Amino acid sequence: MIESYFHQIDELIARTPIVSASSITYDKRSPYIGFIRASLYFVDGTVLHFREFVNVHHNIERYMYVYQYQNADGTLVFRYDNTPHFPNLSTFPHHKHHDSEMNVTAAISPNLESVLAEIHSLMIAR
Repeated sequence: MIESYFHQIDELIARTPIVSASSITYDKRSPYIGFIRASLYFVDGTVLHFREFVNVHHNIERYMYVYQYQNADGTLVFRYDNTPHFPNLSTFPHHKHHDSEMNVTAAISPNLESVLAEIHSLMIAR
């Protein structure tokens, strides 16, 4: 059920020590389908804005996702999304923007947990 997935998201965020604050909206569309819109604020002032439109009936299927990580000044660090606007990439429609809108590479579809791990690695590297 979608409520269970929402609960998993809440638990993941709660056990991520680099998150200092969050703002999350859950929208249940059916027993298995939901929409999530959230902003996660990190201890270093950076922020992750993300959205997922997800169906959890048989497995977790993200119809739409965006994970946009920004510096404290609002500049883009990276963004994963599945908007179908780079058809020549091998992972179409999945891709990753690096540092700018036009610096784009093929990427497998991430999930929130992998994105948070990537952000944590970037913080350690700074």
